[in-house]
Amino acid sequence: MELSAATAAAGVAPIPPAALLGLPREALRAWLASTGQPAYRAQQLHDWIYAKGARSLDEITVLPARWRAEQSIAIGRSKEVQRSIAADGTTKLLLQAADGELIETVGIPTRQRLTVCISSQVGCPMACRFCATGKGGLQRSLATHEIVDQVISLRDAMGRRPSHVVFMGMGEPLLNIDAVLGAIACLNHDLAIGQRRITISTVGVPGRLTQLGPAAMARLGRCQFTLAVSLHAPNQRLRQLLIPSARSYPLELLLKDCRHHVATTGRRLSFEYILLQGVNDEARHARELAEQVAGFQSHVNLIAYNPIDEEDFQRPSQHRINRFAKVLERCGVAVSLRASRGLDKDAACGQLRRHRQQR
Repeated sequence: MELSAATAAAGVAPIPPAALLGLPREALRAWLASTGQPAYRAQQLHDWIYAKGARSLDEITVLPARWRAEQSIAIGRSKEVQRSIAADGTTKLLLQAADGELIETVGIPTRQRLTVCISSQVGCPMACRFCATGKGGLQRSLATHEIVDQVISLRDAMGRRPSHVVFMGMGEPLLNIDAVLGAIACLNHDLAIGQRRITISTVGVPGRLTQLGPAAMARLGRCQFTLAVSLHAPNQRLRQLLIPSARSYPLELLLKDCRHHVATTGRRLSFEYILLQGVNDEARHARELAEQVAGFQSHVNLIAYNPIDEEDFQRPSQHRINRFAKVLERCGVAVSLRASRGLDKDAACGQLRRHRQQR
């Protein structure tokens, strides 16, 4: 919840925020004013929260000790309870929120960049068959500070500044639009991560996709992040076998809403497609997919399946992956293949959390 500087100036006691993390400098200044602190303290507090990653007011020694002792508000950092590092440097953190819920986040490094894959919910209600997160259902949505904390936690753990952020972790971002857009605003303005380096991934929620562009422009002033829509099948029959929620959101309507988003925002759209051996990776599936995405300002991002314990799906061979990509290319579809990372360390989304819960 942002604090109004005008409210503070008028002498009206504002409602204290749930956490300081996620608040912009102006809101921090208003809160400090409500506690009797001068305006210049806002920059100090902002630096310690966002640049130094402070976990409590006690750590911020530039602020008066007596004043710090009088405050009961939390910064909003989660506690790291498990860290898993793969041979390729991919780092997965399991974070514990204030209420004890567990949140997964992953840092994927290359020489040029550090991509942080973050969660928007604890668990997920979409129940996609190939996803470990959906097996446990939805516990709750994350607050803005819990989303931003994942980026700071990985920055601190890996000793590198994140360059890109993808909402591809636990949860369905379009079921938590307000907190997700609040987090994007914070990542953009307070952590200096450009919107063009942020991606929101969705499996599709009826009525929400058409709201996203206008909501982003109202909240952020513009909509420059990338929308990635998880198709995973070239037709409605196969898609609803893999994604139960697709029964209430026919592929034809989903694609219509995708076209509306592109027209509204002017941004190219990405289609994600997880390849499952013998299920959706045949050449005929590629040709059918090409027909579905024809005419879009878009590209298809192919993802080789990361196996999970609960399902018998298999990861396709590299030959089958390459064949699928070549068929799309021959049909005139822009296609890329996401490199698989962290395969030796519970790479699939939700696995680390589920394994800990099963102990």
